[in-house]
Amino acid sequence: MTEPTTFSVALVNETATAQLMADLALLVGPGDVITLTGDLGAGKTAAARAMIRYLAGDEALEVPSPTFTLVQGYELPPFPVMHADLYRVEDESELEEIGLSPLPDATLVLIEWPERAPSAMPQDRIDIALTHRPALGSNARAADITGYGKAAAQVARLKALREFLEASGYMDATRKHMAGDASTRSYARLLRNDEIVILMNFPQRPDGAAMYNGKSYSAAVHLAENIKPFVAVDEGLRVAGVSAPAIHHYDLDHGFLISEDFGSDGVIEGDPPRPIAERYEAATDVLAVLHSKTLPETLRLADQTYTIPAFDTEALLIEIGLMPEWYLPDRNAPLSDEKRAEFFAMWRELLKKPLAAPKTWIIRDYHSPNLIWLADRTGMARVGVIDFQDTVLGPHSYDVVSLLQDARIDVPETLELTLLSRYIKARRTADASFDPAGFAELYAIMSAQRNTRLLGTFARLNRRDGKPHYLRHQPRIWTYLQRSLAHPALARLRDWYLANVPPPRGASQEPSEEQPEEQPQA
Repeated sequence: MTEPTTFSVALVNETATAQLMADLALLVGPGDVITLTGDLGAGKTAAARAMIRYLAGDEALEVPSPTFTLVQGYELPPFPVMHADLYRVEDESELEEIGLSPLPDATLVLIEWPERAPSAMPQDRIDIALTHRPALGSNARAADITGYGKAAAQVARLKALREFLEASGYMDATRKHMAGDASTRSYARLLRNDEIVILMNFPQRPDGAAMYNGKSYSAAVHLAENIKPFVAVDEGLRVAGVSAPAIHHYDLDHGFLISEDFGSDGVIEGDPPRPIAERYEAATDVLAVLHSKTLPETLRLADQTYTIPAFDTEALLIEIGLMPEWYLPDRNAPLSDEKRAEFFAMWRELLKKPLAAPKTWIIRDYHSPNLIWLADRTGMARVGVIDFQDTVLGPHSYDVVSLLQDARIDVPETLELTLLSRYIKARRTADASFDPAGFAELYAIMSAQRNTRLLGTFARLNRRDGKPHYLRHQPRIWTYLQRSLAHPALARLRDWYLANVPPPRGASQEPSEEQPEEQPQA
């Protein structure tokens, strides 16, 4: 059994309490339980209120004590939160009536007075014991934070985070919650005087169990499982002239990082969001310039080196395997063993050409959520790139697909073709031997690969990770997939998909039978 982990923090005022609870909020999530103990007036409700307001991104949010209601629920942007006060509970059987027995799975639960129902508290929990410390000030408290069971690791991580903030000089900074992404990473803005920086929490962990030849999904497809690739590739991109954020401080062992804040001015506008043509042009130019360079395969990482992994056949096949693994069962269309074998045999043959093509850095998620517009810079430096830790070596066409077939917003086909022509023209200007028709074929193949994978990824995010909002992107992914399947080189794959892959709910039934327009030429 895991031994409990404890450390203590002096909270001299409400600001210190807010900072502690914000730091803890960076490390917890749905399904976690935080108990708050202490005498009347010890500050339990104040601590819970600080965390709820931080997660809501609203310092003025009304968070009343649940003394009389017993339980107060909050549907906050990152996840639901339940705030309970058991002071008036006389028997543990009452917990079922108020929704605390059993505890909700997909909710962060904050419980005051847990000692009123001790046997109902989970083995895995974080306890914050608050006591008055008048010697430190009239409003001062001491917080003894203990992690029980699996939560012992979270408390050890909280201690490491606080030590990192102290060492880097940001312990007294104001924390502002930032939205996360589909990964296990979490972020906060740190405000210190007139300076704003980004704090990244990147815990070392695999994505999924060891199901792929003894490897997790992330290891099998070369997704970063710790912060080291981010630090190495960040420096590599900056050397190559790409605007990646300057890193001010990092802790490679624990996975904490403080970097430049590029702000939030993106490359899209409107509701529903749509591409800003000028900014997409600049983002396309970044790829054309980057792909015209000879880039190193090994990068510097502090006193070590980091070798960028190759996007090999098995990794690409495991990625597209998410579609039969997750998407097709959701559409009541599971594949027989024979059909699965056909599917992978077709893809193994189709991938030979892009894998034999010249390789470059594939940033991998080079699309609107990860591109920031830096209006005070010029040229390609106006495009800030913030997500690149999963960089691999592979075909030039992959990131062009990521940008021009953005998974989260509609890119009109006319704009896609215009930008594809722009990229090809820039590449031919830099290298007269660049083959536009050959590139267009590789573009279609990698589009089909990426969008096949995304159908499965978004189904998995819904069913495995409880993130149903990703399903709304599937019809768009389907549309992009039909565009790529229309290329003559994918005719066999198109016929197979038509026979075996139903569209997502809300998407058109039939794949496009139209031949693509003449391939873009310089």
